[in-house]
Amino acid sequence: MSKTSNKSQLATIFFTVFLYLVGFGVVIPIIPILSRNFGATALETGLLLSIYSLMQFLFSPFWGRLSDRMGRRPIILFCLVGEGLSYLLFAWARSLEWLFVARLLAGFFGASLSTASAYISDITPKHERSKGMALIGAAFGLGFVFGPALGGGLAVWGHHISAAPHFDTSFSALWVAGLCFANFLFGLKYLTESLTSKNASAEKKKRLSVIWHYLRLKTVSPLLVVFLLSSLAMSAMEATLILFMGEKFNWDVKQVSFGFAYIGVIIIFTQGYLVRKLLPKWGEKRVLRLGLILFAIGLAGIGVAENLTIMAITMTLLSLGNGLSNPSILGSVSLLTDPNEQGAAMGVTQSMASLGRIIGPAIGGAIYGSIAITAPFWVSALLASVALIIILKNYKSMPEHGRVSHGT
Repeated sequence: MSKTSNKSQLATIFFTVFLYLVGFGVVIPIIPILSRNFGATALETGLLLSIYSLMQFLFSPFWGRLSDRMGRRPIILFCLVGEGLSYLLFAWARSLEWLFVARLLAGFFGASLSTASAYISDITPKHERSKGMALIGAAFGLGFVFGPALGGGLAVWGHHISAAPHFDTSFSALWVAGLCFANFLFGLKYLTESLTSKNASAEKKKRLSVIWHYLRLKTVSPLLVVFLLSSLAMSAMEATLILFMGEKFNWDVKQVSFGFAYIGVIIIFTQGYLVRKLLPKWGEKRVLRLGLILFAIGLAGIGVAENLTIMAITMTLLSLGNGLSNPSILGSVSLLTDPNEQGAAMGVTQSMASLGRIIGPAIGGAIYGSIAITAPFWVSALLASVALIIILKNYKSMPEHGRVSHGT
């Protein structure tokens, strides 16, 4: 494969993932509003947010394994259509029950993001694998910045068009559906198949057996546990940060939204630029070690921040740490697994992240209210520290193909 073709494929999959995540981010601000309008309790609203991640946990290995057998392109395109239909259902839902069905379907089709990671593994050589994975992270960061802002703007626009009940949120969801269908057309024209040899035996393994298979691999299982712990720490922080900033610094939703946008900008910079500069010098395991150290310090720093200056420093460290860690983990898992099973491996890895996003908010919310407002951040820092210890314990078996001296 030529370098020009490789760059074209990377650009295409980046844009596909970016558009997907913008669509996902659009509905995040409107879900609490819409669920409240339908009479949902705080718990039901939380479950409405969690069910998406639950479906990703359950079905990421399924889509990944299916893409090993059928190819990446058809799975990505099929799921884009499915997501578009789920957002159409979301737009016209007029009860809490139908909202749950819509989010369940969105999570089911959204679990195909693991296939995008497998696509990256197909088209990148070993010494550039983690740099390629960083593109997925940069797309996440961009979606994290633009999605919620766009969602809020669309809801305001919709309200100006019509004051009819639920029109503003339906208007936003219809735009997301349109974005998914436009993304499908873009992929249909520009997305080429990345899988050169399909694995016919991939369909024969059951989902739980696939997860268990990778958890039993001595080199891969520590990385899966680290990805789970990192996701737990990050989601527990995200779920309680808005409450903490409101109580500690009297911030409202608008100010906290800008704060989250800042996190997204730092992650974009880290995964879109910094990772690509550091990996050739240090390799995956050194970048991962640095990332987890910064991540743990940043999380702990929130608990001791007494002013906004300290808070800004800690959030910068946290964002840098998260941005360095994730692509290093994904790249390392990819490098340590069979080339013919990249879809399944990425699916299991993304399932670990989804499991963290299911459990993390519940843990964070529970200890925030029952122990102390700083408790979620101390617990998150502890989880990140445990992840660091696991990496240090297994340091010798970690890959470092990203270093130029190891490239070909």
